[in-house]
Amino acid sequence: MKLRIISVGHKMPGWVETACADFTKRMPRELTVEIVDIKPEKRAAGNSTENIQLIEAKRILEATGRDYLIACDERGQEVSTLQLADKMKSWQTLGRDVSIVIGGADGLHASLKQQADWLWGLSKLTLPHAFVRVLLTEQLYRAHSVIQNHPYHRE
Repeated sequence: MKLRIISVGHKMPGWVETACADFTKRMPRELTVEIVDIKPEKRAAGNSTENIQLIEAKRILEATGRDYLIACDERGQEVSTLQLADKMKSWQTLGRDVSIVIGGADGLHASLKQQADWLWGLSKLTLPHAFVRVLLTEQLYRAHSVIQNHPYHRE
């Protein structure tokens, strides 16, 4: 199974690339993590937030194909790392790849959220785009470690 982090955004700073690469290289071949950048739509005069979100949603859906679709949204379900590990186990039984979507500066279009198989709330805080990438790669690695019965410091 592939885990794809589909992220609307520009080139990330070096520290983000380094941190994400560190966690993704730790994942086994049968559970790879790939980060896919989606070009953000230009915020030009006369281009509404609704239109920007719609254009970006089309780009996102082209990248996800028939994947199990997870949209990161502040109103989504918040889970612990152990609960995430349980979710990851269930994803592995689906026979599909998984795409986790991080929206752009204007957020995700409502239609994309409605199509999502799960809305995941990482935090009620507004998190920087770059930080979310690192957070996701780290938590995916940690959830995989829990599934593999590596000691978890919260038990």
